[in-house]
Amino acid sequence: MTESTSTGAETDRPAPEGVGVLKSVVLDVPDLGSEADFWTALTGGTVKFTDDDWITVTTPDQWDVAFQLAPDHVPPQWPGQEHPQQAHIDLYVPDLAAATARAVELGATVLRENERWITLADLAGHTFDLCLKEESDGVTVMGPTFDCPDASALALFWSRILGAPVAYDADGVAMLGGPRPLLFQSVDNYNAPQWPDPAHPQQVHLDVGVPNLDAGEAAVLALGATRLPGEGSGFRVFADPANHPFCLVL
Repeated sequence: MTESTSTGAETDRPAPEGVGVLKSVVLDVPDLGSEADFWTALTGGTVKFTDDDWITVTTPDQWDVAFQLAPDHVPPQWPGQEHPQQAHIDLYVPDLAAATARAVELGATVLRENERWITLADLAGHTFDLCLKEESDGVTVMGPTFDCPDASALALFWSRILGAPVAYDADGVAMLGGPRPLLFQSVDNYNAPQWPDPAHPQQVHLDVGVPNLDAGEAAVLALGATRLPGEGSGFRVFADPANHPFCLVL
């Protein structure tokens, strides 16, 4: 984990055109109902979509956090890399103590306490940070943070995918600007997911909306993505340069 509210080397890189738009952050979970209930209560969100193996919750600040049924889910064991977290969600809160107490009441586990942020695990073991921001209007989503071997390189890749500028890049941490920020942190001995290998499972993936799957596939492959097994009439699966799976969706 790294503090998501730090200030530092802001950049002036212009936003590229982009391939698609960020639709949702998707967590693999062994129990859809309990996980969706937890995040709905924590963020004050509402259930937007549900079926037998998927639930999408929309937060008040219009982030879609989705939950995908994974009966063989292997929870991360932060901070080690044997069963790594791969990514976590950063949340802004106006009162750190109150927000932490509420999260624990809902079933979260405190993993590490710092002066301005607290690291916790949700019911499925996914890590998340509560970050102090006194002016925050309740619990708001700052963005997901992805572990990787090179934060600068991965931020540049996702900047080109989403058409968002790199707003910060220093000391092993990089962030995309725009209405849906993504963050990246360099970690030692990074252990990448190798989806669909169950011995190296994914924990989190992003859904990126595109108007045309064929054109979207050609564009992301040209930028350095890798095609992975898995597709349907409205989606295709890829990996970014750090091997995080993501989907292009219509």
